Amino acid sequence: MKLYKSEIVVLILVLVSIGVGWYAYPHLPTLVVSHWNTSGKPSGYMSRFWGTFLFPVIIFVLWLLFLVFPRIDPKKENIRKFRQHFDVFILVFFAFLFYTYALTLAWNLGYQFDFVRFLVPGIVILFYGIGVLVAHAEPNWSIGIRTPWTLSSETVWRKTHELGGKLFRAAAVVGLLGMVVPRYAFWFVLVPILGVALWTVGYSYFEFRQESLQK
Repeated sequence: MKLYKSEIVVLILVLVSIGVGWYAYPHLPTLVVSHWNTSGKPSGYMSRFWGTFLFPVIIFVLWLLFLVFPRIDPKKENIRKFRQHFDVFILVFFAFLFYTYALTLAWNLGYQFDFVRFLVPGIVILFYGIGVLVAHAEPNWSIGIRTPWTLSSETVWRKTHELGGKLFRAAAVVGLLGMVVPRYAFWFVLVPILGVALWTVGYSYFEFRQESLQK
């Protein structure tokens, strides 16, 4: 099976994350902070082993999913049409995961910082990347805004993804306010994204109904 360059880069990133975890492991506390609340304060812990190596395992499993699903998708030919944008998204997505992993290790190695505030730029870039990908996605079963209505009509798919691409990018820009007002960073990021998700689902249903009435 031929691997795309983005997939090879991600595999290297998986190996690097394992290496970084292996190096950091002896220097980490017995209990590793794994969760933070909206104020950036620790709110959950894991054992040192799982706190160190769970992230690399998750990254590897996700890499396998990203590897397999586009190749077995019934409409994989459509995925090839926007493969360039998909490859960029893959790199952005896994870079975000690695960045989050690095922040987690840094905190547990004794570096004190506002975790949420540092995480916001990564989330913003991630969702902007989602917006770009969505705007270019062709109908398929693996990638994009997959509702019963977008999957039933190419017209509804196109309209929903054109709108969704703009809204996801707008939500990412709003999320930047979280860096300016770190106290409410979580809400500046979460609320717009949830709003976009709900709006695009509702919009796809509305457009499908309109299309059905016109037939």
